[in-house]
Amino acid sequence: MENELKVVNIRLVKEPSLYSEQTLDSPQAVVELMAKELSQYDREVFCILNIKNNGQVINMNLVSVGTINVSLVIPREVFKSSILANASAIIGLHNHPSGNVKPSKEDMIVTRKLQKCGQLLGIEFLDHIIVGGTNGKMLSFREEKMLNVTGRMDWER
Repeated sequence: MENELKVVNIRLVKEPSLYSEQTLDSPQAVVELMAKELSQYDREVFCILNIKNNGQVINMNLVSVGTINVSLVIPREVFKSSILANASAIIGLHNHPSGNVKPSKEDMIVTRKLQKCGQLLGIEFLDHIIVGGTNGKMLSFREEKMLNVTGRMDWER
């Protein structure tokens, strides 16, 4: 038939966990959890942690692998796994292979855009953390007051 309507199903496929079930009680704890993953890349990558209503991490999604100094971050791709995982919040992370954790203008724009999209979707954008290559440096937009958030995180209690 020419006018046949195709049915499409979308499913979240769970893979074996790569991470421990440690409590994320600070941005440093988030970085400790993700440092090994992020240090594998010689170019910028952007990933998210999907968070349950009780603050527990559901999963990690590698959203984008970019070039040595830029990663393409599209809100549709960022929130896709969050919606499928029924997350109530996310934490965004990306690396700067150079080791410099100072946010670029683009980092600031993307952060504001993701926060606005999260508000529309009812998925709170809790923090954006930049990890400096393998040097152990990090910057939390939330700690630096560069992110306007209302939700509390464990390290603020």
